Amino acid sequence: MEKRALGKTGLEIAPLVLGGNVFGWTADEQTSFAVLDAFVDQGFNAIDTADAYSRWVSGNEGGESETIIGKWLKANPAKRDQVAIFTKVGSDMGGVGHKGLSPRWIAQAVEDSLKRLQTDRIDLYFSHWPDPDTPHEETLGAYETLLKAGKIRSIGASNLDAGQLTAALNAAQTKSLPRYEVLQPEYNLYDRAKLDGPLLDLCMREGLGVVTYFSLASGFLSGKYRSEADLSKSKRGGGVGKYLDARGMKVLGALDQVAANQSAEQAEIALAWIMARRGVTAPIASATSVTQVESFAKAANLTLSADDMKALDDAST
Repeated sequence: MEKRALGKTGLEIAPLVLGGNVFGWTADEQTSFAVLDAFVDQGFNAIDTADAYSRWVSGNEGGESETIIGKWLKANPAKRDQVAIFTKVGSDMGGVGHKGLSPRWIAQAVEDSLKRLQTDRIDLYFSHWPDPDTPHEETLGAYETLLKAGKIRSIGASNLDAGQLTAALNAAQTKSLPRYEVLQPEYNLYDRAKLDGPLLDLCMREGLGVVTYFSLASGFLSGKYRSEADLSKSKRGGGVGKYLDARGMKVLGALDQVAANQSAEQAEIALAWIMARRGVTAPIASATSVTQVESFAKAANLTLSADDMKALDDAST
């Protein structure tokens, strides 16, 4: 499978990243292992997780996803060099001071993540959320220490707007510190406003890689949720109701049309659209079955026509 350069990180990744948010939530350990094996077998090579996944589940405390990935890596040591592991710091992990981007917390959190992942390095370490209480230069200074120690290979940021990313890049340049080389924003056919425009322009101008999350809008763009009654179809259905408006139906209509043209599933079209967007390196998508991973491979091999792209763009703009 053709690989794409991920900004200036030195990493080359297949055009879709596996989301680990479901590991330890809607995918148990056995299912997660099967999904991870299938993902690598299809030629994909980048896995995204975070220290806080899946702390939102009753009885979980965070770290469940990293722990499962770590067990899989231990069981498959040869695959460690085949995959790039992305994880994040900054979300609330419970306890005093166990959140944010202070050097003290980053130094502790990275060790916790490395231990759970059972690896000696993290390929791409993200600031999960902006931290207004910690200056950029302090956060970037902490990352510089980790980069020099070889504990992380590159850094990125998630959920920054254009102004925040500009400030972070300026701090890196002014203080001669490592800069964020990848942005991870929310982006899909329905939710375009946070990335399209000044933020994407900035990423392209600065040569940043872009990997998008919620690429299928919590499953809405699979086409299986078309009414309130459909929301009970999965544990994630509760997060889909906001898409059931006139615009959402217009997007689904375009997806239905293009999927029929391409003899493909709606989710495959939604992912292929992101892969074809100028300035985007890869979407992140999660899977709870081998069948879904096989669908990712189909999406990566789709070529949308100019008419297909226009139909999707017109419905989603």
